[in-house]
Amino acid sequence: MVENYDEALSFIHGRTKFKKSEKSDHLNRMRKFMALLGDPQKDLSAIHVAGTNGKGSTVAYLRDLLMSQGYTVGTFTSPFLVRFNERISVDGKPISDDDLVDLVNRVQPVVVDLDAHYSEGGPTEFEIITAMMFLYFKTQVDVAVVEVGIGGLLDSTNVFTPAVSVITTIGFDHMKLLGNTLPEIAAQKAGIIKPNVPVVAGRLPDSAMQVMVQTAKTNHSQLYRLGHEATTTIKSEAGWQEKFDYHFKDNHFKGLKISMLGDYQVDNASCALTAFILYQEQTHQPINQSDIAQSLAKTVWAGRFETINQEPLIVIDGAHNEPAFQELTALLKQRFSQTEIYVLVGILADKQHDKMLATLRTVPNLHIILTTFQGPGTRAVTDPEKLAAQYQDDDRIEVIDNWQLAIGAISQRMSADDLFLITGSLYFISDVRAFFKAS
Repeated sequence: MVENYDEALSFIHGRTKFKKSEKSDHLNRMRKFMALLGDPQKDLSAIHVAGTNGKGSTVAYLRDLLMSQGYTVGTFTSPFLVRFNERISVDGKPISDDDLVDLVNRVQPVVVDLDAHYSEGGPTEFEIITAMMFLYFKTQVDVAVVEVGIGGLLDSTNVFTPAVSVITTIGFDHMKLLGNTLPEIAAQKAGIIKPNVPVVAGRLPDSAMQVMVQTAKTNHSQLYRLGHEATTTIKSEAGWQEKFDYHFKDNHFKGLKISMLGDYQVDNASCALTAFILYQEQTHQPINQSDIAQSLAKTVWAGRFETINQEPLIVIDGAHNEPAFQELTALLKQRFSQTEIYVLVGILADKQHDKMLATLRTVPNLHIILTTFQGPGTRAVTDPEKLAAQYQDDDRIEVIDNWQLAIGAISQRMSADDLFLITGSLYFISDVRAFFKAS
């Protein structure tokens, strides 16, 4: 038995991250684990969310939409920004330390049993967290919104049948695990599509969408695509918000507003709204336009173009792969073309840092400061000196190894009208966020 919160976290984090096994065995271990716990996932009403980017924001929009109708809503997300407990939350509030300890004590004997008797060995860290989530939500929530960890097909969360499946975006990330082409990556994400369960797909590249169409057809699942069955029209908007019209089936919304910036956030909100409407239809509940408008307008998701300081204006964004950098770059060009922009960038070594930086460099009014940070566990961080050496001809790029010193130095250089953006890794901005909260 674990006695306290620190021991509970040590037990969770002490597990292996991945196991080398035949792909077909991966979910067999998770299914065995769940069966020994009484299969709590089978009693859960839930929406399953996969995608390269946009999962967290989509989960947040869905959470607030469902809460606006009086549901108690569980959310399962990763990674956390400030504290581990955020990953398993109810109505936006992280699980308590005591409940976490209780859950670890419930799963630990089963883990010990599997360690001893299952041929593949016991569950991984993420499998344990996933199992704890299912156990907790079974008794605590009316509906859960479950975010996939990586991929979909072989992800530990993929052991239940949702009410609706959502696939937000498809792009290049985690290629070692998911494949090197968009159709290969799409096939992994499409693994969450279940027989006769409706699917919402965001704006996917054609080759990825073809995979969704085929997979949905094979599973007799109705597919609702953003830009086809569900449509949005973005209205130009000043200030810190986006405004758009939305149309799906008999639902017409004019002038919906969200407080998260970027066309991609309109897409995330629209995916969430489509999934919400489908969920309400299944449960024979009404669709209230004013509740929806109020809900979307107030949704926030920490670390997504989030303002953490007003004077000077400092924003953090968790963009950590090439597709996210493309979206971020488009937002900077669209909304901050008249602004001098300073960007502090720290990137994990296993990401496409060359492409990410190349994309960012297309913003003309930009100063890029490369830095380093303490990566999670044993994961290495890109060497900023080596990366900068590739761009010796670009005098907009410099290196300040210590990110705390970099924040101080950049803040001194800025004028009142400039923007200071900190990005490159969710783990990096988690450290930055904690630094600002403490100071």
